[in-house]
Amino acid sequence: MSKALLKGLALTLKMFFRRPVTVQYPDEKQPVPERFRGRPVLLDREDGTPRCVACGLCEKICPSLCITVSAETGPGGVRALARYSLDLNRCAFCGLCVEACPVEAIAMSAEYELAAFGREPLVYTTERLLAAPGRGAEPARMGEGNP
Repeated sequence: MSKALLKGLALTLKMFFRRPVTVQYPDEKQPVPERFRGRPVLLDREDGTPRCVACGLCEKICPSLCITVSAETGPGGVRALARYSLDLNRCAFCGLCVEACPVEAIAMSAEYELAAFGREPLVYTTERLLAAPGRGAEPARMGEGNP
């Protein structure tokens, strides 16, 4: 017992004499890791339409039941996305929806500042999910090039 106590005290003393690392948060932001799972976003095609084909796999695999997908018959009798809704109040940011999507229509962004004063702003519709912050770079998908 005394050996473990001495190890703990040595670690405490070592950390006590280090300089603290302080980041002035609103002005300075630390970079997020490559595989960070922030707010889910819908990806679109070159013509601006969503890639989602309304298969409903993301809705079925979601453990917190925060995704709602509605389909319609589009031009030429092809199934198309009518409405996509994501309730961030319930989302666990697990990324299972990204892994389940067969057409890579949903991805996890690096956006983490999601505070709101009510519940309504955290219910995202198709339009808000397509309007991803920083449209210059495409969000990183889970499992690509990572073990």
